[in-house]
Amino acid sequence: MSESKVSPIAYPVSIARLPTKGMLVKIEADVDQRAALASEHGLRAVERFRAELEVTSWKKGGVKVVGRVRAAIVQDCIVTLDPLEASVDEEISAIFVPEGSKLTLPKTSAEGEILLDAEGEDGPELFSGDSIDVGQLAEEHFVLGIDPYPRKAGVALEGAGNGEDEPRGPLYEKLAALRKKL
Repeated sequence: MSESKVSPIAYPVSIARLPTKGMLVKIEADVDQRAALASEHGLRAVERFRAELEVTSWKKGGVKVVGRVRAAIVQDCIVTLDPLEASVDEEISAIFVPEGSKLTLPKTSAEGEILLDAEGEDGPELFSGDSIDVGQLAEEHFVLGIDPYPRKAGVALEGAGNGEDEPRGPLYEKLAALRKKL
């Protein structure tokens, strides 16, 4: 999580005061918070924003956050610039460990090579201090659920074809020549 900017829905959770059974955090953005989210992320409006997160202790000094963020937004259609209603529904799963924790060390093979699993879970994120901002985490996942190229149903870019009648450039010609040789 980036520490540079405070989220409009900031919700710091104290690690030292975290109950042993964990805690449920519910974030329901008010009108001002929704307006700030819309402005920050180039949306016409955020009509509803809700996050429900379960924050629990994880191993030695770590914190696990799981939950979901749901929102109703209005954004501009990239073709017509008309308002377009959309929804965001993103699952949240993150693990945080204190800076300097041995839990951040990557797994290695017997030969000393670092082992990575592209399909595996993300590694833990680092935090410093005695709290983590789960509101900022919810905002980060909210952003992941926003369609970067929203388009109204049935609308297409003028002049955009299926590629058959479009002029071809020199790279296409070189590729076509190589294919003929094969």
